[in-house]
Parts: sequence; C-alpha cells; structure tokens
Amino acid sequence: MFLKVTSSGGHRYVRLVESFRNEDGQPRQRTVATLGRLDEEGGPLDSLLNGLLRVKGRPAGTAQAHQVRFESALALGDVWALDALWRELGFNALGAVFRRARYTTAVEHAIRVMVFNRLCDADSKLGTLRWLQAVSMPGVDTDKLTHQQLLRSMDALMDHQDAVDECVAQLLRPLIDEDLSVVFYDLTTIRAEGHSLQDGDVRHFGMSKEGVIARQFMLGVVQTADGMPIFHEVFDGNTAEAPTLEPTLKKVLARYPQIRRLVVVADRGLLSLDNIESLSKLHVTGERALEFILAIPGRRYGEFVNLLEPMRQRMAHASEEAVEEAQWQGHRLVVAHNPQRAAEQSQERLAKIHALQYRADQLAGKLDAQDAGVVQRGRKLSDSGAKARFFHEVSDAHLARIIKVDLKSDLFTYQIDESALARAQLMDGKLMLITNVKDMAPLEVIRRYKSLADIERGFRVLKSDIEIAPVFHRLPERIKAHASICFMALILYRVMRQRLKLAGSELSPEAALAQLRRIQRHTVCIDNGAPIPGVSTIQPSQAQTLAALNVNKPTLDHQISLL
Repeated sequence: MFLKVTSSGGHRYVRLVESFRNEDGQPRQRTVATLGRLDEEGGPLDSLLNGLLRVKGRPAGTAQAHQVRFESALALGDVWALDALWRELGFNALGAVFRRARYTTAVEHAIRVMVFNRLCDADSKLGTLRWLQAVSMPGVDTDKLTHQQLLRSMDALMDHQDAVDECVAQLLRPLIDEDLSVVFYDLTTIRAEGHSLQDGDVRHFGMSKEGVIARQFMLGVVQTADGMPIFHEVFDGNTAEAPTLEPTLKKVLARYPQIRRLVVVADRGLLSLDNIESLSKLHVTGERALEFILAIPGRRYGEFVNLLEPMRQRMAHASEEAVEEAQWQGHRLVVAHNPQRAAEQSQERLAKIHALQYRADQLAGKLDAQDAGVVQRGRKLSDSGAKARFFHEVSDAHLARIIKVDLKSDLFTYQIDESALARAQLMDGKLMLITNVKDMAPLEVIRRYKSLADIERGFRVLKSDIEIAPVFHRLPERIKAHASICFMALILYRVMRQRLKLAGSELSPEAALAQLRRIQRHTVCIDNGAPIPGVSTIQPSQAQTLAALNVNKPTLDHQISLL
C-alpha cells in the first residue's frame, strides 16, 4: 500500500491505496481509505498524523511545516586550524606558567585570542573583542573576556617574560638543526603613535626603513635558514644597528644551548670592525667559535679596490654570475659579480651624469648670455647661485664623489673625477661578503647570504599580514608585549607556510585562512527546541587545505539531524 494525492472539486485528498490484480491478471488499484484533505488544517488528516506521533512517543504537532530559526553564523575554520597548530606546537603550555602565578584570568586564553586575531583580522584590543563576536573560538569562553583582561594579560606576559621565553624556546628547539644552525639576523623599524613621554620609553624619533622621520622602536628578529623565527627583541627607536648584533647572539646561544655550531648571516648595516673583532671572540660550545657571514656596506667598497683590481679582468668577460675569493684581515672575502646588474648600474649612472652635464651646460649658457648683455626672463643668475643649485642636484643624484663642483672658485665650474668613476664602475654588480666559515664553498657562502631575503619577507609579513604597526600602546612593557604577541603569530604563520609549501599547495597562509574562514558554525532552533549547533559543509578545496596543514576537519559534539 501507498499514499496517493488526488484532486477533486478544487481540493486535494490523501488516499490510502493498494495494488492488486483482477481476475484477468491485470494490475489495478483501489482506494482502501480516504485519509482527509491535504489543504485542510485541523482536519482528519492532522488528527491521524498527531495520533501516529503519539504512538511513536513524539510530541504531537500539526501538519504545518517545522518552525526553524537560524542563529547568526560564526567563522570557525580559520581559528580551528590555528588552535590545532597552537596545541600541536605546545603553546598551550603557557597556561602552566600563569597558573603557577595564580592569575584569576585565563591569561593563556587571552594571549591565544590576541595571537589569532593578528593572523585572522588584525585589530586593536577593542577591535579584537568585536572580532570575537563573529568567530567560534575553540576552547575559549570568549563571553567572559573584557578589554581590561586583554591588557592585564599583556602585563602578565611581561611579568613572566623569562618563563614565557623559555616555554617558547622549548617548543622551537626541535625545529633547530643542532649540528649546523645557519641563522639570519636583521632589524627593522616599527612605527609608534602618540606624543606622551614615559619612563623607559622605547619610542624615539629616527629614520625609518621607509625613509621618513617617525616615532618608532626597533625590532630585531633571528630566524633559521628555514625562515622559522626563534628570537626577537625590542630596542629603542634611536638604536644603531651594529651594536645590537653581539648581545643578541649571546642571548640566542644561551637560549638554545644544544646548538653545536652556529653561522650567523647579517646585512650590511650590521658590519663594523668592532663587530668582526667581538664576534670572532664568541664561542658556541667549548672551543667552537661562532661563525658569521656579513655583507660589506657600499660606503666601504672603496677600501677594497686593491683586492678587486686583480679580479677585474676575470670578471669582465663573465656572462653569468662569477664568484671570486680573497683574504682580508685574516678573514675570507667572497665577491660575487653579476654582469647584467653591473651593466644596468653603469648605464643608470652614465645617464645621470649626462643629464647633469646637460644641466650644467644650461646654467653656464645662461651665465654667458647674461655676461653678453642678453635680456632673459626670470631672476638673474649668479655664479654662486649656479654652483649651489648644481651642487644640490649632484648630491641628490648621489654623484658628489664623481662630479666635483668647485665651490671655492669665483666662477661656476666642475669636473668629472675619472678615477672615482672607474672605481664606481669597478664596484658595479658586486656583492662582497666577509666570513670566517672555513668549510663552505664560495658559492654556498653567496647562497646563504642571499637567503637573508627571506627574513626581510618575514618583516613584510609582520608589517602587512600581522600588522604589527602602527603601535598605539604608550607603556614600554605593553609595546614589548605587543611585539611578543606578533612574534608568536609569526611562528604560526611560518609553520603554516612550510606545511603548505611541503604539501605542494599554492596558497599563502593568509589565503589559506581566508578559505577556511568560510567554514562556519551554525546554530538552529527547531520548533522552539534547544539550540542545535552544526558545521557548514566542508568543500573539497577546504579539506585539501586542512590536510596540507595536517589539521583534522572541524567537528562539533552535536550535528543537525535531517528534518
């Protein structure tokens, strides 16, 4: 038997029908019972349905559709993945640090929230609370978090900085090669807002990396060859780069005592004779000296002319990058020459020189015309005015060492220093490195240094995706806590990047999080019953991303059953 809906007189009826065969064996149908009108509320059909529900032990209802109410959806996938990585790496061990201090606030939960916010939707601390209203944070009672609790958690982070640093170091130690650790060190400027003055203020006015004067502090970061950040430190905004290298490396060696050999790679701004001498005295373990690869700043290239001259002929005919080696003050001098880059630099310089010569001819022509009594529009030009104007243009073009303006002469005059031009051309396309590493081939030394660009990408991540700047905190300890939170976020970012790359995914960490953010937590109420949570359907691309990150699919204890 089966149910059949028929129409008659403008109404629809539900009938119970059975199939049978007549005497001739032909299939036929006959109505067993008419159950009622389908479009009639409260009629026989509804009574029958309610009776059947009672027999099944279910609440009686009506023939009407279920009343379904959907609550606001909350983003789940991105914070779910970050939470899984947070626990897998061991960051949840921070909770033990603060439990021992008997904090009433769940400090580790607050720190976790602030770290995740830097990666998902970086915002202020008040903005973080607004962000929490739109996400489903696993394992965190976000309703109890307040703005003051976030700030107090930052204070707790600094009050127990040594214990926190040791906890982070423990989870990073398995990621470091103990036999040969190549690390990269660099500093960047972080812009800070506000005009107040605080005791021990780290905010100072200085020249930023963007080339403008701004109130700022300095952030030093040490990363492994794989791009994993293992150490950070905040310095005053007016701190010179060079003096920070030695004390930073001492702290790194103290924090990671298992390292048996350390090679530090640093950029041009960190090289000085004092650095080289002091670094040569540092030891990793026992008699094993600290090794380094340091780039020579361009302003000091002139000191190496005599060493580069013998290489000129051999490098002049190179069609691809050529590498040479020499000795300088007891250390290896490794020189890489890029002929394409050298040609570009030479052409750019000559174009600037020709443009300045043309400009000089214009100034001289105007002076000569004035002396001849030719009336010209504009203000009268003097030789001293021409000298000053031309000198500023030469200085702006960074060619003062080649184009010599005679400022002592009564007349406007200049000359091209051919020897200085030849020296500049000699340096074109050159990368010069100082190292005390003895068992590394010159090409490998060059390759290691060029990997320093990865730490610069790390700074770009801090400033763009994690949005470490601008910093609106006033108190020095709050600024340092903010930097520590961003450092933890950078660790998670790098782990995601490594796993995505290893899995062959073309997604960046930020793109992966954006994709996973579309996995949502939904809550549904049916017929005024208890709220039922559920997770939106996970698309194949999202499943692939989760697999690449080695993270299980989001699940909840209760899923919405089919209606």
